[in-house]
Amino acid sequence: MSAQFEILNIAPEPEDFMYLRESAGWRNPDLQTVTESIANTLFWVTIWLNKNLVATARIVGDGTMYFYIQDVIVLPSHQGRGLGSLLMCKLEGYLQKQCVPGATVGLLSAFGKESFYEKFGYSIRNGETLGFGMCKFM
Repeated sequence: MSAQFEILNIAPEPEDFMYLRESAGWRNPDLQTVTESIANTLFWVTIWLNKNLVATARIVGDGTMYFYIQDVIVLPSHQGRGLGSLLMCKLEGYLQKQCVPGATVGLLSAFGKESFYEKFGYSIRNGETLGFGMCKFM
């Protein structure tokens, strides 16, 4: 029997989201911070199996000029089933509708996952014309 995944454009509960982040090896801030971050998201895609969160992705930003893809996470036990690609397709659909000419969409890829995002038109910044990009984790 094949799994019946449910794809929704709703935010997850903070505890479910924190569990998914931990499954990816990511640290979580405190519950209040996560709750506020969830509420400030522009667009969510969540994938559920038997009412359990198994994958998520979201877009944050100003909703006009700058959009940032964040928290593309698939529970390790469900990886390799195309769920990450499904998440990205849903995000891309939102971006196609919301972005005006000149808008910027950014993301930080986990090491070794760059080729996954390249399939969706994202390019690695080689430092020649745009610089390498930078980030600071607090």
